[in-house]
Amino acid sequence: MTDAMPVRSMPSRKFRSLALVAATALSIGAGISSPAWAEGLITPQTQLQTLPNFVNLVKQVKPAVVSITSRIRADVAEQEEGGGQQMPQGMPFPFPFPFQMAPQQQQPRRTVEARGSGFIISNDGYIVTNNHVVNGATKVTVTLDDGTTLPAKIVGRDPKTDVALLKIKPNGKLPFIELGDSDNVQPGEWVVAVGNPFGLGGTVTAGIVSARGRDLNAGPYDDFIQIDAPINHGNSGGPLFSQNGKVIGMNAAIISPSGGSIGIGFAIPSNTVRSVVDQLRTSGHVTRGYLGVLMQRISPTLAQALNLKPSEPGAPPEGALVAQVTPGGPADKAGLKSGDVVIALNGAKIKSVHDLVVHTVSMKPGSDATLSILRDGKTQTIQAKIGNMPKDGEGQDTASGDDSTQSGSGKIGISLAPLSRDMRQQLGVDDSVKGAVVNQIAAGSPAEQAGVRPGDIIQAVGNTAVDNPRAVLTAVRGVLKNKQPILLRVLRDGQQIFIAIAPSGSDADDDGSDDSN
Repeated sequence: MTDAMPVRSMPSRKFRSLALVAATALSIGAGISSPAWAEGLITPQTQLQTLPNFVNLVKQVKPAVVSITSRIRADVAEQEEGGGQQMPQGMPFPFPFPFQMAPQQQQPRRTVEARGSGFIISNDGYIVTNNHVVNGATKVTVTLDDGTTLPAKIVGRDPKTDVALLKIKPNGKLPFIELGDSDNVQPGEWVVAVGNPFGLGGTVTAGIVSARGRDLNAGPYDDFIQIDAPINHGNSGGPLFSQNGKVIGMNAAIISPSGGSIGIGFAIPSNTVRSVVDQLRTSGHVTRGYLGVLMQRISPTLAQALNLKPSEPGAPPEGALVAQVTPGGPADKAGLKSGDVVIALNGAKIKSVHDLVVHTVSMKPGSDATLSILRDGKTQTIQAKIGNMPKDGEGQDTASGDDSTQSGSGKIGISLAPLSRDMRQQLGVDDSVKGAVVNQIAAGSPAEQAGVRPGDIIQAVGNTAVDNPRAVLTAVRGVLKNKQPILLRVLRDGQQIFIAIAPSGSDADDDGSDDSN
């Protein structure tokens, strides 16, 4: 049959019998009618939900999205592709090759071709992309949406945020798009990614924001927006749009065991892009805010030793512990001290060292900062003037006679020695340094589990300064009487850190000194 005939849904014999029985049974009661399901076709009344349509959005923004081709030095390309810099979880898009290129046997290749994406932010030809798209490039060209190809100049690059700014000389005014406010982005909202995956220019994908503030340990200032919009090699540098047509992020990384998309991508927030691009456009380089502190992650044992109360039962410790203050730095001038816990900066809650890092470096040098801190269990407010981070990075805010102390009925496993002249020479410290040296640590002891190392100089137990092994022993015994974790202030490799040792040893954890600002 060529014409479709209307078909009426009819119940089977079994269901007809059930319907008859139900109708008969219900008819016994006066005034009771049979239920609707016994009368035939079910027609549910529902409210239709439609997915968003991005056609008009894409038509309007697509002319401002470009494809970027870079001639990259072979050594840089190999390093980006897999020379030991790929991250175990999040990885920047390696330089994408739409077709496998055979090596030249006559001559070793000095450059290779790589492709990425970008977007125009002004009608006179400024273009934003990822730093890794043009890093090591000897030549960069930009292909516009209409197919026009133009040479591009690299105005500036910022490897720490993976942002680069390019400039082309167009024949006329170009369409461009506007950076939005990434602080308003919320998990669950729809987003659209446009780019050049695998050399297929003008590709559009959509998804939702999965999370904010992701730290992939790819750089010191990671603060990614996580998305589930499919993005692949070549999407690097492409824009991520909100439904109002504003750029809220720049696609930069994926999580992938094989190199292809598995639906987890990451974008640099537009507010970070704006801050970096404005500086690159003005001066060609980036300056960052600086406090002058060495900070630590607060482990559960450290939180207990510092008497920090969780925001709610079972919640992880919050804040950034100041381990050391750089003499003469902004924090030192403001009165910040070792042992302070920073809990807010300019009203923004600081949950971790990473939060403080991201907020601080985004501030303009010379601007005012209001720090909310916990000192000796009390909340205080300190006013600081943000400094300019040194260009070389040195001094930048970073994350990071035997007496045996007793723990209950057993030892915590530290053997101490005085700071003799020979010991000072070995450790490279002068007479101004006071404390007791950790000589040995028992294997498997609470001290070893907590992260204490031979050569550490214990300078304080809690708030009590110590200058010899006997003083350390006395102070530790005083803490153990209260069955509290032992909080040690330690000098290690010229830097102060805090280490908390759980009395039982069962809850001891690392000192968290690898985190930085």
